[in-house]
Formats: sequence, structure tokens, C-alpha cells
Amino acid sequence: MSEEKEKISLSKHLPTVVLGGIIVAIFLTLIFSFQINSDKFGIITTFGKNPTAVEPGLHFRWPYPIQKITKYDSRPRSFNGIAGRLEETLTKDEQSIIVGIFVRFVIEDKVKFFQNFKTMAQAEELLNSLMRAKKNEVISSHNFNEFINIQVSEIQIPQIENELLTTLNSIVKKQYGINILASKIINFSLPEKITAQVADRMIAERNVVAENTISQGKSEAQGIKDEADKQKNLKVADAMANAKIIRAEGDAIAADYYSAFKENPELAIFLKKLDAMKIIMRSKTTLILDTNSAPFDILKMGSETLKPQNK
Repeated sequence: MSEEKEKISLSKHLPTVVLGGIIVAIFLTLIFSFQINSDKFGIITTFGKNPTAVEPGLHFRWPYPIQKITKYDSRPRSFNGIAGRLEETLTKDEQSIIVGIFVRFVIEDKVKFFQNFKTMAQAEELLNSLMRAKKNEVISSHNFNEFINIQVSEIQIPQIENELLTTLNSIVKKQYGINILASKIINFSLPEKITAQVADRMIAERNVVAENTISQGKSEAQGIKDEADKQKNLKVADAMANAKIIRAEGDAIAADYYSAFKENPELAIFLKKLDAMKIIMRSKTTLILDTNSAPFDILKMGSETLKPQNK
């Protein structure tokens, strides 16, 4: 009977035992394992030493305080500074400008980053100081007209941004494990006290450019006109030369006819009178003329030839 009672008691408490075992397994799993999400990475230390980078996934560990896990965001971050983001900076030629920048960075050397910073806020605080200092350093090595200029080719902002990127990376990459992917100027303005001066200077420069353009246009126009006149004179000269040749040829041909007229002067006179009549009588005209006057005497001559002869 006692054995049966033990079996009944065991079967009665079996679900509780199984549930307890499951809870213990879950508890041990939570103590001896940890999860890193895909957008993060972890640093595991043993008794606060020997930091080791841990990639996303499920990992096992010794419970705290033997081993400690510190997690960081592994995605690229944008940061535009905290203090001094928009403050006056002097250029190389001592002109005041207001420049705001931002950087885009990613943690490249995870262990080195952990050794220097416990939190991302500490890293951004250091970045803010470096951005402010290096921005002033880089800008002070460039003249004002490299930032604002009516000639687009003279503006050097992309080169200045690359210079700032190189300068920042030379510090943070080796020392802190941070890789700055981009450094850009996002705000640019002028102090109110010099805005009018800059505007006046730009207007003056634009007027100079306009005058030079007008002068160049006039010069080119005069050159085109001179070339056109030259071509015109050449063509006129060619035409006159051709006209002289044609006139000479016509005179040569006319000389043959003149020789025929010499043999019959009356025929020459008669033809000239016909030509004169053609010119005068081109349109419908009514004339009352004296047929005794040349060239109308040919009309009289014609009528005489038509008179019937007396037999």
C-alpha cells in the first residue's frame, strides 16, 4: 500500500517537478547566455579585463561579476556637435564667417573604442571638441573667397570638407577606433556686420565681370564686322574685275558690229532710231509728234515707202 501511495504522490507532483525543471533551465540559460541584436555589437570582459568583441547572435558566458557584457550600436551615426556649432571663425585673410559642420562615423575598432569610452555620449563629447578645434584650424588656412565667390571655379568647399575629414580621421581612427565616413558643411552664413560689405563687394566684382564681358563682346563684334567688310570688299573687287572682263568681251564683240556699221552708216542710224523708239514707246502712249524730227522721221520714211507709185 505504501508503494502505491508513493507512486500516486509522485504522479501527482510530476507536473510541478517538470515545470520547476523548465524554470531552472530557463534561469540557467539567462544567467549563462546573452543575445546581441543585428544592429549592435558587444564587448565581454572577465573580471573587468581582457575585452573581447562579440558579434550579433546568441553567446554563452559566465554570470556577473565574473564576466560583464557592454553593448554598443554598430550602425553609422550622424553627429553635428553640441557646443560651438554656429560660431564665428576667422579665415586666413581675417574675415569672419559662421560655419556649422556634421560628421558621419562608425565604430571600426570595437575593442579600442571600449577602452576609451564607456558610453556613446562620451565619444560624441570628444568628437564635439575635436570638430570645433579642427574646423577652426582648417578654415583659418583658407581665404574668404574660397567660400564665397562669383566665380564658381574658385569655390573650394568640397576640398575644405575633404581636408577636415582627413584631419579628424588622423586623430580618431588610430587613437579611438572611430572611422569618420563623411564630414560636411551644413550651415554657412556671414555675421550681420559684414553682410552688407560682402554684398557690395560681390556687386562690384559682378560689375567688373559684366564690363569685361561687354568689352569682349564689342571687340568680337568689331572683329566680325571688320571680317565682313573685308569679305565684302573682296567680293566687290572680284565683281568689278569680272565686270571689266565682261565689258571688254562685249566691246570686242561690239567692235565687229561697228565695222559692219561703217560699211552701211544709214543702217546704223536706222537701228539707233528704232532703239530710241522702243525706249520711248514701252507702254501704251499717245503722242503727237513732228515726223520731221529724229527719231520719228522714220515713221515718215516708212509711210513714203508705202505710197502707191504713179504710172
